[in-house]
Amino acid sequence: MKATEQTLQQLERALRKVAEKFPASEEASLLTDIHLQVNQETGELTVFDDDDKEITRCVVEQWIGNTDSSFYSDAAAVLRSLFNKHAKMFEQMSILKPYSFVLENDDHEHLAELYLVDDDTVIISKELMTGLDKDLNDFLAKLLSED
Repeated sequence: MKATEQTLQQLERALRKVAEKFPASEEASLLTDIHLQVNQETGELTVFDDDDKEITRCVVEQWIGNTDSSFYSDAAAVLRSLFNKHAKMFEQMSILKPYSFVLENDDHEHLAELYLVDDDTVIISKELMTGLDKDLNDFLAKLLSED
């Protein structure tokens, strides 16, 4: 599923509202995760804090009634791209680090880690990690053969 411009705008607006709830100038909150819950049937994205208090919600028209088996992975990819695009905004939120944004289905089941905010840790995407095992094995074999 390729996100339409309208979908991207709706999601950016919702994520901006989340960031606005935790402005950088205020004392840091003690949250550890921000939960993004998506519903395939209604197309609704609801964002909660650790205490299940709703931060914001929106309906993504493109997601309404989407029955694709790859729906959640596609939604995660779109959301990750937006988090990366606006990383500075999310990293300046007044929440004690580390904290993360996680994707959940409508049954509150954890589906994916979307974005981690921490001064010392960076989550590397799957695309970057593809082939890393082979590269490391080749490197180790080369080192061992040089003896």
